[in-house]
Amino acid sequence: MSSANSPAEHPGVVEFWVDPVCPWCWVTARWMLERVQPATGVSVIWQPISLLFKNQPAPDSDYYPPVAATHRMLRVMEHVRSTDGDDATARLYHRLGSRIHHDRILDADSTAVNLGAELAAVGLDAAYAASADDDTLDVVICERMQKGLDLVGTDVGTPIIALDGPDGSRVGVFGPVITRVPEIEASVELWRAMVTLARTDGFWELKRTRTQRPDFGERPDW
Repeated sequence: MSSANSPAEHPGVVEFWVDPVCPWCWVTARWMLERVQPATGVSVIWQPISLLFKNQPAPDSDYYPPVAATHRMLRVMEHVRSTDGDDATARLYHRLGSRIHHDRILDADSTAVNLGAELAAVGLDAAYAASADDDTLDVVICERMQKGLDLVGTDVGTPIIALDGPDGSRVGVFGPVITRVPEIEASVELWRAMVTLARTDGFWELKRTRTQRPDFGERPDW
């Protein structure tokens, strides 16, 4: 494992773009939260990327209801951020990710999620739930989303991760896309490798076809 002073472990404040609906993003988010952050002390700001806005699915498609539901969640997250800060936004995202991917709350009726109860479960004011219907929040969602897409291009989805490059400018990557959260040592090695690649001038892509579905592991206690 790398030392605490390794540059790869302190690449400035990390930004991580999420839509609660994305299962791949959820696995990577747990890797960051449960492995990378405790081992390295890196700070993370959880940013919004709306797959409803980015992918623009047809309203009659099967994909539309879940991304419409989580777009409403992103509105709530941004209202929380504006008042209670990034840490509160992180708590809410991780609660919603657990509820969506472990408790499957979108499976039966994606319009029936009690956002007030989810807010209260992480110590936030249930009144924030009304923000789900406030389309004025879409402006800040789009601005924050575009900040991530400007770093990586428009032909990717989520997760997007941004950090400081060697010269202090921001660099971003799509990924890592993983099917399960590695154990601690392997997780830190993956983090260090990702930071190295992201900071390498001229590096663009490593990829192989996915042959496994996400394995969410045990439900976190959030």
